[in-house]
Amino acid sequence: MSPPRRLAAILAADVVGYSRMMGEDEDGTATLVREGREAAAAAIAARGGRVFKTMGDGFLAEFPSVVTAVECALALQDEAERRSEALPADRRLRYRMGIHLGDVLVEGEDLIGDGVNIAARLEGVASPGGLSVSGAAYDNVAGRLDVAFTDLGETALKNIARPVRVYAVAAGRGAGVAAAAKGPAPRLSVIVLPFANLGGGPEQEYFVDGVTESLTTDLSRISGAVVIARNTAFAYRGKSVDVRQLGRDLNVRYVLEGSVQRSGDRMRVNVQLIEAETAKHVWAERFDKPVASLFDMQDEIVGRIANQLSAEIVRVEARRAERAANPDALDWWFRGVEWINRGISPDAVAHARECFDRALAIDGDNVSAMLGRVMADALETRLRSLSASADRLAGAEALAMKALAIDPGNPLGHYCLGLVMMFTRRPEAAIAELERALELNPNLAFAQAQIGFAQCVLGRPEETEAHVMEALRLSPRDSGAYIWFDFLCVAGMLMARDEAAAAWGRKAIETNRFYPLARFHYAAALALCGRLDEARAEAKAGLTLSPGFTIGNYRDDRLSDNGVYLGKRERILDALALAGVPG
Repeated sequence: MSPPRRLAAILAADVVGYSRMMGEDEDGTATLVREGREAAAAAIAARGGRVFKTMGDGFLAEFPSVVTAVECALALQDEAERRSEALPADRRLRYRMGIHLGDVLVEGEDLIGDGVNIAARLEGVASPGGLSVSGAAYDNVAGRLDVAFTDLGETALKNIARPVRVYAVAAGRGAGVAAAAKGPAPRLSVIVLPFANLGGGPEQEYFVDGVTESLTTDLSRISGAVVIARNTAFAYRGKSVDVRQLGRDLNVRYVLEGSVQRSGDRMRVNVQLIEAETAKHVWAERFDKPVASLFDMQDEIVGRIANQLSAEIVRVEARRAERAANPDALDWWFRGVEWINRGISPDAVAHARECFDRALAIDGDNVSAMLGRVMADALETRLRSLSASADRLAGAEALAMKALAIDPGNPLGHYCLGLVMMFTRRPEAAIAELERALELNPNLAFAQAQIGFAQCVLGRPEETEAHVMEALRLSPRDSGAYIWFDFLCVAGMLMARDEAAAAWGRKAIETNRFYPLARFHYAAALALCGRLDEARAEAKAGLTLSPGFTIGNYRDDRLSDNGVYLGKRERILDALALAGVPG
């Protein structure tokens, strides 16, 4: 027999900075949280609600009405602030809270199901000391309390299949939907305005709208992004927009706008990212494509914009983070990602790891910081031998698994796990994880490229180029493209296409002259082409970057035990010897 169901208003609450506070003062924090939980339980009971689950740093409660739940949540926020106002700002008890009205399953005293899960995820997107409610909850409370709501639009919540409309709440600001932002806009908040159809007829309108809608969906996949729903965005179609006012109205940090123009058999798409607060253009790009297949072109344009825009927003936010007086976990994550985007070097990887470690010290359950740390550890493996990185890789795999246990649908989590599997000689398992990442986010260019290299080490180098070309189609100016060019250099040598391998090797080092492995691969390709003087010069440059590199270490650092791969790889080892690399 199925468990009974009922409609309930669910309140989820979680203490802000709990892991950091426990690390700094375990006894004091435990006391503060326990006293706060006891006070919350009493206040909830007094309003007809009940706490049905407690965690170390939070709780879940149900109420008979949304109005009562919102009233209680705001009262608890005020009470928590009052009880800890004498403490330093970084030691005060503050909650993130989320409220959803939905169907729940009743199991004894416990409640489970999407109604509970959505409330918990709403809490996760609330600002510190703030409250987020779902559209279902908003419909039942709007106009009934002296509370202002800021419409954040349709938002992708972790492990929730469909986007949920989210409203941020601030007390004492007047009823209704807030006309202005309450507090700072979320860092990764953006609205994609309907693209303008320049000089095109009505028959082109569907394509223009498709670009706008697809881009809105793809940007929602960026970790932590808040993307205003298409219905709200399309309300601005054809209107002259003041981006500063738009940013205040919708509480967003960025505005993306663009245009589509057809001329003969070609189509041009212009797109630009604007910082709403200053109306400053921070990124712009132009795409020119033949009008051979509108839908294929739309997919390519959307994918490229989504990849480039994600990197650009991280870059801008990293600069903001550097100016922050008191960086939080997300600030440190932005800094770490920016260091990784600078390229693989001992200095960049070390700085990135430090940033991610600082983020985890503030918030030990921050999935983005966990995956950043995994990425840094995996990238360091490219700078060291596999044997020297064994312990670090074991720790990275455990951390990736922990991140996926918290957020199983995180595409970057599956990519990072696949990367670790590549470096621990499990290319088949790596491909499965990388393909899962692409199912969750088809625009992960680096996952496409990594699948290509996994095929290479499984003895199928002829399959590498198609995957790398798809990665380059999605992200032609990717900061990590030099690694992909290096993949093609290796694949070319394994197929005895040495001139092509040398061309890709040259492209790799022209893109990043400080990646030692590309130097050695280029040297080997040159040697196989008979250009020994150039090969020895490249090998010398590689040894300057990595003095401990030897052919023996390279032999041991094979990424699979596939017989076909190992047999073909011998010609690379012989070529490295010809180039003068120490044995």
